[in-house]
Amino acid sequence: QVQLVESGGGLAQAGGSLRLSCVASGRTFSTYAMGWFRQAPGKEREFVAGMSWSGTRMDYADSVKGRFTLSSDGAKKTMYLQMDSLKPEDTAVYYCNAASGLRPFDIARRADEYTYWGQGTQVTVSS
Repeated sequence: QVQLVESGGGLAQAGGSLRLSCVASGRTFSTYAMGWFRQAPGKEREFVAGMSWSGTRMDYADSVKGRFTLSSDGAKKTMYLQMDSLKPEDTAVYYCNAASGLRPFDIARRADEYTYWGQGTQVTVSS
C-alpha cells in the first residue's frame, strides 16, 4: 500500500511560482513510478509530469515544458513539482500519483497506469 499526500497548492498570480510536494508512505516507494495529473473544472484529468522509478527519466506535458520541474528526495519519500511562470490555464486540482509494475526507466502517462492517487491540492492562478 502507498499513501500519497499533496501540499503546496494555493493562489498565485500569473507569472508567479508555486511548489507542490507529495509525501509518500509505504516500504516500496522506491520502485514506484511517480507523476502529477491535474483536472480543471469541466475538463478531463490530464497528465502534467512523470518520473521513472529509477529517477533518471522525466517527461512533461507540452503545456508545461520549460515551466514545471520535477524532483524528488528519496530519503524523505517526497516528490516535488516546481511550477514557474504560472498561467491562468494552470488552474486546476493537482494530483500526485504512484504506479507499480513498471520497468525502471518507464514513465506512466495515462491515468489508468497509476494505482495510487493523492487527495489533490488546488492551484489557482489569477490573471
